Amino acid sequence: MAVFSIIKLSELEGARRIDAEYYKPEYLNLISKLKNQKSKPLNGFLKLLYRYPTFYNLEYYKEGVLVLKGEDITKEGFIQNQSQDFISIEDAKRFSKTILKEGDLIFSVRGYVGKVGVVDKKYEGSIISANLIRAVVKNVSLYFLWVYLNSNYGIKQIDRVKMITAQETIIAGDVKNLLVPIIDKKVEIEIEKLAKKAIGEIRKSEIIYCQAENLLLEELGLKDYKPQYKKTYTATLSNAFSAQRIDAEYFQPAYEEVIKHFENNFKTKNLGEISIFINHGKQPYYVENGEVPILIQKHLGSQLLSLFSEIINMPDTPKTDRRFIDQYPEYRLRAGDVLFYSVGAYLGRTNMVLENFEAVPASFITLIRTKQEICNPIYLALFLNSKIGQLQSEKWKSASAQQYIYPKEIKKFIIPLLPPETQQKIASLVQQSHEARKKAKALLEEAKRLVEEEIENQAVS
Repeated sequence: MAVFSIIKLSELEGARRIDAEYYKPEYLNLISKLKNQKSKPLNGFLKLLYRYPTFYNLEYYKEGVLVLKGEDITKEGFIQNQSQDFISIEDAKRFSKTILKEGDLIFSVRGYVGKVGVVDKKYEGSIISANLIRAVVKNVSLYFLWVYLNSNYGIKQIDRVKMITAQETIIAGDVKNLLVPIIDKKVEIEIEKLAKKAIGEIRKSEIIYCQAENLLLEELGLKDYKPQYKKTYTATLSNAFSAQRIDAEYFQPAYEEVIKHFENNFKTKNLGEISIFINHGKQPYYVENGEVPILIQKHLGSQLLSLFSEIINMPDTPKTDRRFIDQYPEYRLRAGDVLFYSVGAYLGRTNMVLENFEAVPASFITLIRTKQEICNPIYLALFLNSKIGQLQSEKWKSASAQQYIYPKEIKKFIIPLLPPETQQKIASLVQQSHEARKKAKALLEEAKRLVEEEIENQAVS
């Protein structure tokens, strides 16, 4: 059944918004509910709202001042840097208002639109890209505001003001006009406590994950290893024919140096030898109201564990139906599957499925199933995601405009097989990291529930 609302010409918000989506009944009802209780525009709680429109022609480095981007805010609102792009201290000083302090909020306003993160001590001194807005808050709990803007009431208001041109965007004026309820101080304090605990669990998760990576590299004897890339080197014609490659990058000696280290010090096997299945996803057909989610790039985070049980509830996750699974049952995800992103900018990023889940990967995600009695899949995923494992992705990638790795090449990756008990110790740390992440998300959900209940209670009274 069609859903519609009739708006008088006098009720239109000037000539600026005449698009029908802006006046959807669900948005109008939400705004009415907030206006009928104590609330005021976000601008009343801001000392500063600032966005620098462009960082044109800036050079990026491997160290310096960290640049945060839209993709560095998770869909829940946690800041977790993925890109590791830095600019010089001198360049950063030119944009002093974009340098973040602990307690700032950041909004993604272009590309990855509508996400809101809170800056904690870890990211103090970082700088925002042109796709983010920095907000300095006053007269309200920063953490309450963060939770509220990530709740249903905040998300729907942000969705409402999105403008679709070449890509989705929102402007500073719309951010300032978002309505914020004024709630009981005791409830506000309780929400702040939950929010701080949630961020603490996310940082705990990162620390444990880092411990797992460090243990892996220590056991491999490569804790402080830095590849020494050579500018000039030679390769024999026979090697080129054997590899069926003539691109110079493939024969970079830094890659061979690590592989020789593995072969000289550990039991090793090709990835194909320790797997029962390696293939890129069978491209599913999309179904508008399908029941089976299709995993795409945004579902694979920078760490290797994702809560895939949440994907079904993400509104923009593409779907197929069960007929596809019936036709290609081998592509239905299983606990223990390793997912390898094999195309584009995030080539080599690897995730791990910890639970049986009715979903299928898109065609640019390679599905790997290991012989678990030989290689622990969590250990494998961590290895492939590590700086050492990424060297093999660099070695085997092809093309220029759109880089890729085929499954037949992924099968040739050399995997060092540490003793089973060591693999399990590393995997256990990764699972602990995963549990801390789950706890963080549960705490944030509890905080959002309190926010929404308080708004509903005020609406009733």
